[in-house]
Amino acid sequence: MSFSNLGLSEKVLAAVAATGYTNPTPIQEQAIPHVLARKDVLGIAQTGTGKTAAFVLPMLTILEKGRARARMPRTLILEPTRELAAQVKENFDRYGAGQKLNVALLIGGVSFGDQDAKLMRGVDVLIATPGRLLDHTERGGLLLTGVELLVIDEADRMLDMGFIPDIERICKLVPFTRQTLFFTATMPPEIRRITEAFLHNPQKVEVSKPATTAVTVTQSQVPAGREAHEKRELLRRLLREAKDLKNAIIFCNRKREVAIVHKSLQKHGFSVGALHGDMDQPARMAALDQFRKGELPLLVASDVAARGLDIPEVSHVFNFDVPPSRR
Repeated sequence: MSFSNLGLSEKVLAAVAATGYTNPTPIQEQAIPHVLARKDVLGIAQTGTGKTAAFVLPMLTILEKGRARARMPRTLILEPTRELAAQVKENFDRYGAGQKLNVALLIGGVSFGDQDAKLMRGVDVLIATPGRLLDHTERGGLLLTGVELLVIDEADRMLDMGFIPDIERICKLVPFTRQTLFFTATMPPEIRRITEAFLHNPQKVEVSKPATTAVTVTQSQVPAGREAHEKRELLRRLLREAKDLKNAIIFCNRKREVAIVHKSLQKHGFSVGALHGDMDQPARMAALDQFRKGELPLLVASDVAARGLDIPEVSHVFNFDVPPSRR
């Protein structure tokens, strides 16, 4: 099946063709017609399945009709991290280049004044992290009563980060008659409860079983010593001995550990960047951009980089700490 069979507008099809894509991924093929039919969608899909375009492309088609009003966005997309929010905006910029749509980003690390100015001009698509969105509503600078379509992305990641109470508050601020698109990689009980509360007769689109490992990933476990310096020494050895290593992400559970491992690798001659939640937004985006471009082959990160980021051709991932178990 090609994109032309999914009901997308000519402008959107032209933008897709310009990027070189010809055939939709399974989640795009299944979800896009439901979104265009204005149905609620529950999407279960892993990172790397093309999930973002599965809601961006039909939203662009829907938004060709209508106008935005000051401080009242027409659509709202919620993301758990600043990096994911910025990445979704890049998708709108890429596929919506031929349309005159106003897309705004509400994330921490950016001045309220700049964000308020964009909201005043009217916003067709508002992409936000939950905390900053609620900050704007509490300040009286944002009304959600005009939202026609709500996207809750990476919902299980929202759960891990403690955002579910914020999500519940936001869902009560948008109209009951809205269309809701809900995407998650896993379905723990709390996420199932949320879907039952805020989705109306959703069309379920499942392209992978919850909590399964992607078939393209080979996993292995390496015994390490109990002392931190032994783990760092083992990590350096694994990096030096790794076959076909093009670039790698090294995950640590704590921000302090990110800083220690980053400094240790630099000391031993590795070209490496760092990414964690205490860094200011320009520094976070700069580190991510350098890693994407291959200027830094290694990135030591906390879980802000654990889900959904579009980083091409990552050959290796190292969990320096055992990842925390899902609730």
